[in-house]
Amino acid sequence: MLSEKLHTALNEQMNFEFYSAHAYMAMAAYCTDQDYDGFANFFLVQAEEERFHAMKFYNFLSDMGYRATIHGFDSPENHFDSILHAFKTTMSHEKEVTRRIYNLSDIALDEREHATMAFLKWFIDEQVEEESTFDTLIRKIERIENDSNAIFMLDAELANRSFTPDTEAK
Repeated sequence: MLSEKLHTALNEQMNFEFYSAHAYMAMAAYCTDQDYDGFANFFLVQAEEERFHAMKFYNFLSDMGYRATIHGFDSPENHFDSILHAFKTTMSHEKEVTRRIYNLSDIALDEREHATMAFLKWFIDEQVEEESTFDTLIRKIERIENDSNAIFMLDAELANRSFTPDTEAK
């Protein structure tokens, strides 16, 4: 049985995951406007992932016998100075997601709520992967700086990214 504190925190994280999808949509819109279709695709796929994550929280709450409550949220950042700025904003956002997941894990651990601890383990592993992905892309973008050919090549590479929920769930 979930405490009110844990139920509320899980629900807030579900809503934050939906917010994350909106934030990535805003980044995709920036990239599309700058004619970086591959980078836009990367962020659109990221938005799909975040909605998938939100639905994992939604389903977990439901499976545990609790109602998910959907909240509104502030508008995400929509203005970026560069691709690098968008990715650094993303890294900062993912670090906040990690902090929030760790906080949820701490609550579940304190309350000895083992089902929630097992559920959150997947998200802890996912955040390691997310931060690593963004760190790698930031380092690549910093290395290539203003080399338009290299940006074009990375843009083309990111155009191939896709989302498959079956592989994401593992």
